[in-house]
Amino acid sequence: MRSSKVLKSVDEEEGEELDVEEDGEEQFEKQNDKETRPFAIKPIPNANIKPLIVFINPKSGGNQGAKLMQKFQWLLNPRQVFDLTQGGPKAGLEMFRKVTNLRVLACGGDGTVGWVLSVLDQLNFQPPPAVAVLPLGTGNDLARALGWGGGYTDEPISKILCNIADGEVVHLDRWRVDVVKNEDYEPTEEGRDTLPLSVVNNYFSFGVDAHIALEFHEAREANPQKFNSRLRNKMFYGQAGGKDLLQRKWKDLSDNCTLECDGKDMTPILKEYKVHAVVFLNIPSYGSGTHPWNRSSGIEQQTDDGIIEVIGLTTYQMPLLQAGGHGTTICQCKQAKIITKKTIPMQVDGEAARVNPSIIELTHLNKASMVTKKKAKSVTIPHLEQLRLQVSRITMFDYEQHHYDKEKLRSASSSLGMIMIDQDADLEQVRKHINRMIEETGKGRSGRLLSDSWCFLDSCTAERFFRIDRAQEHLHYVTDICTEDIFLLDPELTDPTNMGVRGDVSVDNDIDHSERLAMVSDSDCGGGSYHPATTRSSTTSLPHDTSLTLIPGHDSSDSGGEENIRSLHDRVFGPEYYPPSHLLEKNSDGIIKAAKQGDIKMLKDLHSQGYSLLSIDAQGQTALHYSARHGHKDVVRYLIASAPPSIFDMVDNEKGQTALHQAAQNRRRTVCCMLVAAGASLTIKDLQGNTPRALAQSADDQELAAYLESQEQFQTMVHEDLETTV
Repeated sequence: MRSSKVLKSVDEEEGEELDVEEDGEEQFEKQNDKETRPFAIKPIPNANIKPLIVFINPKSGGNQGAKLMQKFQWLLNPRQVFDLTQGGPKAGLEMFRKVTNLRVLACGGDGTVGWVLSVLDQLNFQPPPAVAVLPLGTGNDLARALGWGGGYTDEPISKILCNIADGEVVHLDRWRVDVVKNEDYEPTEEGRDTLPLSVVNNYFSFGVDAHIALEFHEAREANPQKFNSRLRNKMFYGQAGGKDLLQRKWKDLSDNCTLECDGKDMTPILKEYKVHAVVFLNIPSYGSGTHPWNRSSGIEQQTDDGIIEVIGLTTYQMPLLQAGGHGTTICQCKQAKIITKKTIPMQVDGEAARVNPSIIELTHLNKASMVTKKKAKSVTIPHLEQLRLQVSRITMFDYEQHHYDKEKLRSASSSLGMIMIDQDADLEQVRKHINRMIEETGKGRSGRLLSDSWCFLDSCTAERFFRIDRAQEHLHYVTDICTEDIFLLDPELTDPTNMGVRGDVSVDNDIDHSERLAMVSDSDCGGGSYHPATTRSSTTSLPHDTSLTLIPGHDSSDSGGEENIRSLHDRVFGPEYYPPSHLLEKNSDGIIKAAKQGDIKMLKDLHSQGYSLLSIDAQGQTALHYSARHGHKDVVRYLIASAPPSIFDMVDNEKGQTALHQAAQNRRRTVCCMLVAAGASLTIKDLQGNTPRALAQSADDQELAAYLESQEQFQTMVHEDLETTV
């Protein structure tokens, strides 16, 4: 680590700094050799300087936190960078409390930001420093609301520092939650008398959403190794949501609580809409980027107006939030009072607990100064001609191989076409143009030129290419990120050597793939918040089309389908997991027999010997058909984790039914939830024209039918949304 005597400001380009001089003379006798020498901070009286201190949790974001800590210590004076695991932020804030115009960068999730803000309250900073956010957590709703995006990718630290220096300071309302025990009702052993946090920065809620969050936290604490990816976490939330939708545990929420906002009783509204959760929302973002506040009412959310939005949610609305839906608007208020009559799950900023019958008061506490990432000022003259730019695509394999070599990345890119764009267009507008171009170019082709998860690359700001977070596209003009070509990164296009048969994976390896989908348990069932990008395709390969090349030098007929399978498994099970190749597997009646009998050991043994999980009998039924019909959950779980994705939408010869059809017809609720969460289609009709929902209705299982209907609507909305944007 470098030794430095300079405390650098955020505004590095101006060359302005603060001196940190170590005392040359000993001011007291050292008691031991380990005692450090004191130092003094001498700020230069210049209004343009914005000194920065950084608080970072090295454990956040996988190994991102530790790497970023090293980078910050290199770019800044190491004394400006603090490890939150070594005593928290208090010591660092006290050390720099007399520095004027100070800015603070909190690197981590929303909990890290709340921690820093709470310590600022304790120290009574006057005036309090403005806090910026580098999102490394899972939800990152506060970071999204402030324009910093949903997560850190690979943006240069120097650019982040410039954004902090240039960012505007806004105020964030903070709310106090006081909890008093309700003596009229008996507490329970599992409940507690206080909330996990007493200050609300993002949201406070109670009901089904807090119940799901609590289940997630308890499951993660019990088995942390099973919750090591964001997609797995989302799948758990989806399955838990589906279970609550079927069981309807909180349908009587309005009967067990009263709500008073600004002195007005809102309980009748809760009863009218039969809400299963009540959310007090302080910022526009909720639940990892959804927007439950309905803006169509003409009232925009503000973070500094001293008013909090109150929203009702049902278990039918919750999965639709992921597709752009909204909750039920109850009101806006300056204070609220909730009286509960039973133990109810509650959460504050994602920290959940079961709270005994209580009287809860929500009041305004103060306003915190936050740094927003602002949009660059446009200097384009309106009457200038449009830009003609070439759109080029880069694969993830090339991006990772030549990350620091611009010329090699340019050479490895493949052209998708040309677009005409206004010079003052931001990247959100450019994305629409590119999607329109791809749609027109791809007509008549058997595959797609781009996946849904492509992102922009900045090719001109730094010495290397780096990704632009989709949540921040509205903050960048097209002229900010490119000169002649617009470069796109498609993470679906990976290493060509990973396509098809992997030479380093043997079909004889006995791998327990059912452990890979550990979050699907007998007691959990799926919900609709499962990300649409994971929906399984009904085909395993693309038809031959010489005009479409997914990877330079590789024909789509050889790699396209396997590429789709690999990308799904990468997202669900992690990039380190590769199931055995299905190209060399053999059909076996034993696979069908094992599925009929629910013999998971026999199924695993046959699969490890190279027999195909896609084996079918004379009626065209697969192992998934039989295991779903008979409710063999272990077998279904193993097939979800190990079989090719085409198995989900395979239909039999007799009735034209999928496995989901048969599970619904036989009222196998948990199996239905598992299949829906894994991506099985809800809109396929059998030879009689019935969807799985219709078969559930025919079987007189109205709750299962209602669940399938809500997930069918969600799936349809997502499909329509993708069709309009791609």
